[in-house]
Order: sequence, then structure tokens, then C-alpha cells
Amino acid sequence: MQAIRSILVVLEPDRPEGLALKRAKLIANVTQSHLHLLICDKKSDHSAYLSDLAASLTAEGFSATTQQDWLDNLHQTVIAAQQAEGCGLVIKQHYPDNPLKKALLTPDDWKLLRFCPAPVLMVKTDRPWTGGVILAAVDVGNSDGEHRTLHAGIVSHGYDIASLAQGTLHVISAHPSPMLSAADPTFQLKETIEARYREECRAFQAEFDVSDERLHIEEGPADVLIPHIAHKLQAVVTIIGTVARTGLSGALIGNTAEVVLDTLESDVLVLKPDDIISHLEELVAQR
Repeated sequence: MQAIRSILVVLEPDRPEGLALKRAKLIANVTQSHLHLLICDKKSDHSAYLSDLAASLTAEGFSATTQQDWLDNLHQTVIAAQQAEGCGLVIKQHYPDNPLKKALLTPDDWKLLRFCPAPVLMVKTDRPWTGGVILAAVDVGNSDGEHRTLHAGIVSHGYDIASLAQGTLHVISAHPSPMLSAADPTFQLKETIEARYREECRAFQAEFDVSDERLHIEEGPADVLIPHIAHKLQAVVTIIGTVARTGLSGALIGNTAEVVLDTLESDVLVLKPDDIISHLEELVAQR
């Protein structure tokens, strides 16, 4: 996160609380990142609002530029600006969708999480990060190269945010429930599954310096456990990674991040491995 030189902040003038900008300023204070403010709107002119905002940020010592734009939809507008400006992080405030609308249409924020080549921070709360718990969600049971690289990115960002906020990093890893039909006897008993995960976690803990007190291994589906542990720890940020679903163009996000977006009570940072980022950048370039 220290390497981020430019942050894209998605603004919504009709929602005055401006939580995305508050988080962006917090991060930029530490990383000295440039702030690029974007309003996605094709109807109203927001140039005066953006000009005043840029002037006040400059007076506070920040480097800031502004843009109003609209392509076919919100997520494409954001991604085009992110690519054009070379922003290493996108920050947007998340507003839960109406359940009926969500059942009929894929929410804009889901599309942004799926297709944006950069990490996306969805801001959900105005709770200060300072001194809080940062929760990193990993899948220790998957130790292939792609997951290992992703885990390294998740934990690295977790430590960066914990340092930035003077907080504490905790790690959650879900393991599957026992299956009597499993070919491997290890997966037939809860005790043996947990023991195997604990063993696999030893190497993970040693590599990433995570103590037993800060590692939470639980049985069940990740999309239920992550919000549960985040609530229990009163996490201020939850970091989730995604690897591609095979067979679906190689660019779709794993649905855990989408499902937990509305149920988590914390801000959510979603990361992707480099190969997915490269693929998404190619898709954007083809448009």
C-alpha cells in the first residue's frame, strides 16, 4: 500500500457524508498519494463543487485533480478513469442495494469489484480506523501458487493498514465441514480437518508472523464466517482476495466478496492476483 502513488476517489455529491474522501485523505497522509476525484454523472454540471473541493484539499497540503465523466455505466466510468490516471487504489462509499433490485440486476458495486483491475476499498462506515482491528480473510487450505501469492498480498496490505491506523492485524481462515463421503479420511471428522488446517497454518503463521491469538480458524462457509468474526472482533477493515472462477472468462470475482459486502459491518478492501489484473486490463483496452 505504501507504493500507491495515486488514489481514485469516487464522489457522489447527492450523498454529502463523503466517507470515501475521508478514507482517501487518511491513506494519502501516510503514502503521500495524489488524489484524483471522480464524479460519474452525465446530467448535472459539478465543476464548481469539484473546483472548491480541489482547492480545499490543496490548502490542506494534498495533491488533487478532478474529473466528471460518464460512459455506459458507473463501473465502466470508474475503471476508465482508473486506467487513464494509473491509480493504484479505488475508493468508493458502498450503499446496500434494495434486495429485490439486487435479485434482478447485478449491483454496480459488484461489477466494480469484478472488473476493476486495481484494489477496491468499499467504505461502509464512518468509524475511525485508529487503533482498530484489521481482519484479513485467507484460504489456508489452498496453498497453490496463485493462492500463496494472493495470501501474501492480503496479509501485506493488512499489515500496511494496521501500521497506518496503529491497529492490530487478525487473520480468518474457514475450513470445510466434515463429509462422510470424502475419499480422504482426514475430511470425515471435524477434529482431523481442524488439526490438518492448524498444521497447514503453522507454515503460514511462520511466514507471515501471525500469532495463535490473532489467527481464527473456523468451520463453515466463508461468506458466513467472515462477517461473524469481523463482528466479534469489531473489525474496522476486512480484506478479501479473489481468484478467478475457471470457465467464466477467467475474470470473474469469487462470489464471497460480493455476498459479504452487504453483511459486513466494516469497510471492505478487495484484492486480485496479478494475472487477473493483467487480464482485466486487456479487457479494458479492447473496449
